[in-house]
Amino acid sequence: MGDTWSVLILRDASRGMTQFDQFRTSLGIAPNILSRRLKALTEAGVLEKRRYNERPPRDEYVLTRAGREFLPIMAVLGEWGRRHNGGGATMSHLVDDETGEPIRALVVDEASGRPLDQVPMRLVMPG
Repeated sequence: MGDTWSVLILRDASRGMTQFDQFRTSLGIAPNILSRRLKALTEAGVLEKRRYNERPPRDEYVLTRAGREFLPIMAVLGEWGRRHNGGGATMSHLVDDETGEPIRALVVDEASGRPLDQVPMRLVMPG
């Protein structure tokens, strides 16, 4: 997920895009770069490649469980951007399918339920 193209592909996959041409049109990405990113995301296990047409051979790319679990990470990045980068009026955002209300992503500590930005913490390196 270390490059912008991969995150944008996953964003589009979360919006229901599955086909190569859909990603290419949405992103304006060169076909060779898109092919490499789709291959890398498939190898990383966040997308699954499925054949949907034999003649001509056509594949679609769908989110795996790991890919769906990345969506909250993108949501938190979006929240950060809205808060610290100009308000984000034109930025996409999540809404609750049942209520239609906007979702404001928040990272919490699973054990305590406290928002992570309110937990005193430090990074401990292995070893």
